[in-house]
Amino acid sequence: MLLDHTHLKLNSEIAAIGGEYVFLKEGIVRLKEKTILYYVGCAVLNSTCCGTGGVCFARVPGVVYALRYKTDDYGASVSRVEPITDKTFQKKIRKILQETEMVHQVAF
Repeated sequence: MLLDHTHLKLNSEIAAIGGEYVFLKEGIVRLKEKTILYYVGCAVLNSTCCGTGGVCFARVPGVVYALRYKTDDYGASVSRVEPITDKTFQKKIRKILQETEMVHQVAF
């Protein structure tokens, strides 16, 4: 199932329940002749009951079928992607991103 993905704004702090997070990088990785779009972000947990902490993470919208093929009403780029649901493929991508981007978590 192909979906439109609006590209995230980088370096813009987003408030969350336990603190805030920011996406720092957008990238692509090629695996098995597929182009996978991903983001790297960091979260700071500073308003939780358990103290301050942080984590770097990656978010993977999916396999790219049309990169930045249009813009939305606000001028943001939109790509056509297919979410990655295959657990074996996710595991391979997770390993690559954890090794190359030094992230702790990878969400699909």
